[in-house]
Amino acid sequence: MNICEREGGRCAEMAMVCLTDFEEYAKEHLSKATWDYYAAGADECCTRDDNLLAYKRIRLRPRILRDVSVSDTRTTVQGTEISFPVGIAPTAFHCLAWHEGEVATARATEALNTCYITSTYSTCSVEEIVAAAPNGYRWFQLYVYRDRKLSEQIVHRVEGLGYKALVLTVDVPYTGKRRDDIRNQFKLPPHLKVKNFDGVFQQETAGPEEYGIPANTLDPSISWKDVYWLQSITRLPIIIKGILTKEDAELAVEHGVQGIIVSNHGGRQLDGGPATIDALAEIVDTVQGRLEVYLDGGIRTGSDVLKALALGAKCVFIGRPAVWGLAYKGEEGLREVLQILNDEFRLSMALSGCRNVAEINRNLIQFSKL
Repeated sequence: MNICEREGGRCAEMAMVCLTDFEEYAKEHLSKATWDYYAAGADECCTRDDNLLAYKRIRLRPRILRDVSVSDTRTTVQGTEISFPVGIAPTAFHCLAWHEGEVATARATEALNTCYITSTYSTCSVEEIVAAAPNGYRWFQLYVYRDRKLSEQIVHRVEGLGYKALVLTVDVPYTGKRRDDIRNQFKLPPHLKVKNFDGVFQQETAGPEEYGIPANTLDPSISWKDVYWLQSITRLPIIIKGILTKEDAELAVEHGVQGIIVSNHGGRQLDGGPATIDALAEIVDTVQGRLEVYLDGGIRTGSDVLKALALGAKCVFIGRPAVWGLAYKGEEGLREVLQILNDEFRLSMALSGCRNVAEINRNLIQFSKL
């Protein structure tokens, strides 16, 4: 469906120039309940909004006359090369945005040669996703359930399918209070389900459900010892998503994980926590290269990507903008979103005097005199 100008019967497609164009399109074309679900933050949405505002407070110190005639945006994550340091964060229910759902997401990320973190809460199964993009580079996002067997089964499934890492989400002992979802009584439409658990919960369908699975399935007793448990059942690298402090970063190192995603769940869990870009530097300083540090939350432009890398992130991940791309045109729409970010990042790099990601460092950041 095109955005049309109906002047003299002419129908011209609107040029999609930046990520906010896709956001506006998605807001206009998705149902209110679906838009509200994706847009939701917890409580007053302070943290959700601060994720974006924090980037606008950071100033760059560009270097000039550095011969930026050739630039290279490639980097590696967990030893694998990707075309540029932006991947897809795990977000749920892509079929709400586009009929092909996660299958389209997988194809778009394979086409652009970057990393796709598949959500546990996918509306396509992990098998369907792999079949759609057999050569894609993928990690799998995992929750720990009260029934550990459930978590164990999905770990073995994705390991067998060639997923390259497990991303353990640790900031959801309970689901945050998302006011619009409560007001809308948000539920998955009957034709969609959390495909990875198809048939698993049939006996419990009578009870209350939360985001497509029975309420109280997540285990609030999850602790650091579960990281050891996870290491005991898999050989995949483990990346912990949801760390916001240097204390927890140090514990992550001590527990032998391979990566951290600095994340506040898109501002959907604890309201009043820090913007992820503001939490990044202390975590990078604590870790000191002993594991890789990534970030999600608030990335909307190529210069945001540059700022995150300058502050020490190895790679960033986008959540909501990926969904907006899907809402616009499925696989093609998401490819456009990624391509725009890639082009903007390359331009920001060049305009600040960086020819490759190795040249991006903290000297690029203006630390204001307090």
